[in-house]
Amino acid sequence: MSRDPLTLPLLPTPSQTVGPFYGYALPFPGGPDIAPAGHPDTLAVHGYVYDGAGAPIPDAIVEIWQPGPDGDRSGAPGSLRRDPVTGGYAGRDGVTFTGFGRIATDADGHWAVRTLPPGGVPYLSVCVFARGLLHHLYTRIYLPGPATDADPLLAGLAPERRATLLATEDRPGVHRFDIRLQGDGETVFLDFR
Repeated sequence: MSRDPLTLPLLPTPSQTVGPFYGYALPFPGGPDIAPAGHPDTLAVHGYVYDGAGAPIPDAIVEIWQPGPDGDRSGAPGSLRRDPVTGGYAGRDGVTFTGFGRIATDADGHWAVRTLPPGGVPYLSVCVFARGLLHHLYTRIYLPGPATDADPLLAGLAPERRATLLATEDRPGVHRFDIRLQGDGETVFLDFR
């Protein structure tokens, strides 16, 4: 005997903090490769995203926005190029610096990006998406150098808070920056209105 679906009792749907989530372009192939392949000034920035309990978050997304080495903030089209024949993803062209990258954390909460040094500012702008966040979070990754020491935002922070925005150099051309969403050593997040 078949029951009419309109007369069945309604069951509660799973609760969601945020969502629904759509996988289209989040993330996309080549998202961590902002620097053109083989560029001699390429630098790598990597780290982990941690929750309030200090556990790594395996399903966060880190977006990087930055000016080019010449200070140009207009970027270049091409991050999500489509194949005109199939409509499928054609990828980055491998030679154009777009100033944008989107990186998913792996199963251990780790992320990594290959980029070029930003011109005109000593930092990379960051946007973080993660489970449990109703709104994404904005922060900065300050790279070591004299311009970082003179930055007005950093100068206005207490030393322990300032440290949460500073990347550390693992070795030449490779920097580490962990993002802590809450708790001890919470990363300084910026409020844009």
